Amino acid sequence: METTMLRRRAFAAGAAAVAVGALALAGLTGVASAGQAAGTAPAAEQLSPGLIEAMRRDLGLDPGEARARIAGEYRAAAVAAALEKSLGPDFAGARVSGDSAVLTVATTDRADIARITGAGARAEVVGHSLDRLEAAKASLDEVARKKTPENVPSWYVDISANRLVVNASRTGAADGLLAAAGVPRELVRVDRSAEQPRAYADLRGGDAYYMNGSGRCSIGFPVKRGTQNGFVTAGHCGTPGVTTTGVNQQAQGSFQGSTFPGRDYAWVATNANWTPRALVNGYGNGDVTVAGSTQAVAGSSVCRSGSTTGWHCGTIQQHGSSVTYPEGTITGVTRTSVCAEPGDSGGSFISGSQAQGVTSGGSGNCSQGGTTYYQPVNPALAAYGLTLVTSGTPTDPPTDPTDPPTEPGGTWAAGTTYAAGAVVTYGGASYRCLQGHQAQAGWQPPNVPALWQRI
Repeated sequence: METTMLRRRAFAAGAAAVAVGALALAGLTGVASAGQAAGTAPAAEQLSPGLIEAMRRDLGLDPGEARARIAGEYRAAAVAAALEKSLGPDFAGARVSGDSAVLTVATTDRADIARITGAGARAEVVGHSLDRLEAAKASLDEVARKKTPENVPSWYVDISANRLVVNASRTGAADGLLAAAGVPRELVRVDRSAEQPRAYADLRGGDAYYMNGSGRCSIGFPVKRGTQNGFVTAGHCGTPGVTTTGVNQQAQGSFQGSTFPGRDYAWVATNANWTPRALVNGYGNGDVTVAGSTQAVAGSSVCRSGSTTGWHCGTIQQHGSSVTYPEGTITGVTRTSVCAEPGDSGGSFISGSQAQGVTSGGSGNCSQGGTTYYQPVNPALAAYGLTLVTSGTPTDPPTDPTDPPTEPGGTWAAGTTYAAGAVVTYGGASYRCLQGHQAQAGWQPPNVPALWQRI
């Protein structure tokens, strides 16, 4: 496993090392064109001073290095997404490393090396495909859904190790879980761990809110569902029907949907007194503008806003992790080196200007360091038919994204990353992308005018 400790280092070769921009995508089959790939980094003036300051404190980067790293990570995300589609079942994961965000893409087929290096990434040949490792992890998830495992706090696919890593306080506990799931040991590395992760209940992230006038959590990201405003947050914060009051203790809304355990997401519909903004609370350092929700590559920098500990940054360690809390097992969360404490739950994880997820739980604290998991935001949006409020959201409310389109067909495809300005066809019409995003099922262009404009 790659170390999570980051040190300040020379950055002279940064721009050259990550010059793997959108032009590299044009030669990759089955992916968006260069104009569609959301690999264009935000302009320097679009990045929050608070975000840059937190990266200086936690990652040891001066402002120029922080901006260069974010730019490199944006480009890496676009190239990685294209290669994942191009390599198909050979794909074994992608990650960035170092302050220069050097992209490494793994494959099980040596014949793919030229394609990977031609796209500007480092190639690595490994023994197990990402599909195979994720299938093994899914087997563990299925066993955990039936019975919460004891003494096994978390498990995840570690791309750099090309293994399914199982953290356990006792080796025998890991052996039992693997045996019950029928997972071959050749795919697994068992690590001893004293972690005792817990859901960050009674917490606040970006802005505080209170459940039924008592417990406290935090807003993840403002959203819209048709004409209804609201926000996404952690599922463990409340169940449908639970009412909320805002940071000013005034009536705010109620939970409409919630999933926990299994996943850890929820959404709250708010009343007309609350206006959604494409912002994350910067806690005195300037608010951060949210421009989209493109998922960052493993190894990328990521920062968290929380009411208890403010801004803290670290790196994305593994996507698609599973973690066991006392309430049950959560799957599909992202493991990070960012610290958090009670009061930070449900809050915003953001990489550059791209929304990543909402704080779920973890172990440790911000005095001695720790591990925090976030629930990715895109699955939450898709689960409830929500549209993320971003800097590109039009003032006219979107239609309900769950309504089916009248005409299928065209070049639009779920799972593709689109940038503002990209043009697709759907149902015989052409549409221009209004804000960068990763397309989800149900987000067909006719359904989400906040994302697409017919031309």
